[in-house]
Amino acid sequence: MDNLQEIKDRFAPTGHLRVSINLGNPILAKAEVGNQPPSGVSVDLAKEFARRLGLEIEWVVFNSAGESVEAVTSEDADIGFFAIDPLRGVGVNFSAAYVHITGSYLVPEASELQTIEEVDQSGNRIVVGKGSAYDLYLTRNLKSASIVRAPTSPKVVEFFVQNQCEVAAGVTQQLESDLQRFPNHRLLSGNFMLIQQAMGVPVSRGDLAAQYLADFVEDVKRTGFVAEALIRNGIKGASVAPQVEE
Repeated sequence: MDNLQEIKDRFAPTGHLRVSINLGNPILAKAEVGNQPPSGVSVDLAKEFARRLGLEIEWVVFNSAGESVEAVTSEDADIGFFAIDPLRGVGVNFSAAYVHITGSYLVPEASELQTIEEVDQSGNRIVVGKGSAYDLYLTRNLKSASIVRAPTSPKVVEFFVQNQCEVAAGVTQQLESDLQRFPNHRLLSGNFMLIQQAMGVPVSRGDLAAQYLADFVEDVKRTGFVAEALIRNGIKGASVAPQVEE
């Protein structure tokens, strides 16, 4: 590619590719013991992206989506992995989604709530991870229920139980995992949103960088790289996002 050096300069002005990783979504990334780099689907994608550009990675790791987005928006990181949301799009150019996951509700076993449609009622307090995709979505869409914010997504159910709230919201797989620690609870059938996980680059890096990132995501979906990463990392319940039609 004739403009490869220009693309490298756009993505890595410091000489290293600074990759923002959010550990608040363990479906896509998790911390390793000691000083080892994180692992997961988004980490695998970052390594492949850096390999194609011939760049070394500098990991910039956070415990919440909000912090991870802010790092890319403020150019303290060069790329990141986030759920697509209009609010985040102010400072970040997103690719199309590479993975689809879902958002679900968890309630106490004794709760009168039986369906997702019953949740948005006055008096129901819904615990979310601060700055998460489902926090942003529910903030825009709830009419009657109120939102209570836990510090991070992995802390949602613990916070929900401690504060005796009515509903916990989160990534379906995270809530399913939390049921092992909090067995006297249940998930409501179905999901309240489809979470579109994408890659992002600061808007300031321009159209060339945005297009290269978009093309990369379409290629790793088409070639099966994303599907293989899901299998390799033992992720169930997430699906490869459809190809974007040209």
